[in-house]
Amino acid sequence: MDTPSLVFIQHLAIWTIPVLYAITMHEAAHGYVAMLLGDKTAYMLGRVSLNPFKHIDPVGTVAIPLLLVFLGGFIFGWAKPVPVNEHSFKHPKRDLAIVAMAGPLSNLLMAILWALVIKFSFFLRDAGYAEAAILHSVGSAGIIANVVLGMFNLLPIPPLDGSKVVYSLISRRLYFFYSKLESVGFIILLGLIVTGLLNDILGPMVSACFELITSIVF
Repeated sequence: MDTPSLVFIQHLAIWTIPVLYAITMHEAAHGYVAMLLGDKTAYMLGRVSLNPFKHIDPVGTVAIPLLLVFLGGFIFGWAKPVPVNEHSFKHPKRDLAIVAMAGPLSNLLMAILWALVIKFSFFLRDAGYAEAAILHSVGSAGIIANVVLGMFNLLPIPPLDGSKVVYSLISRRLYFFYSKLESVGFIILLGLIVTGLLNDILGPMVSACFELITSIVF
């Protein structure tokens, strides 16, 4: 019978790469799209990179995901925010929204790629390879990690990506009041996690997206 520590190690082994690269791709996508739109701030700071160590945040990339693996809930996290100078854009409000959406869209792409990993695991299984089960588990973790991270960031709570999209749709005067939520944004998010409301909000959407992605690929 598996001991709690063994189960934790197994979960950690399965989730580490999917979570790490979901966060890395998310942040790198922000920097890359910002660069395409005229802001080279992230590029000059080395943040347009697939090297996870360029993006790791001790709390969001390490502590929170480890805690959630241990607790057995949704696994998600965040990295150091990619710096963006909206004054470098030709159309600041529109381009800031595009940069914000680049992160969640990169997670959608990653989720599809992980679904293809699951499909490949079926070929290995049929060929008699024992590693197929592990690959299937990692692929499933990859889909969930990317869908959760993408949807989490679309929540309209500053400073998440969803708030940047809201910013592009409302007047600057209204956003002045809306942006004041950023000072308590982390507290709001922590409250959603602790109370379990985050699971209630994201759970149905994650399940629906998981089914949709796997149905498209398979």
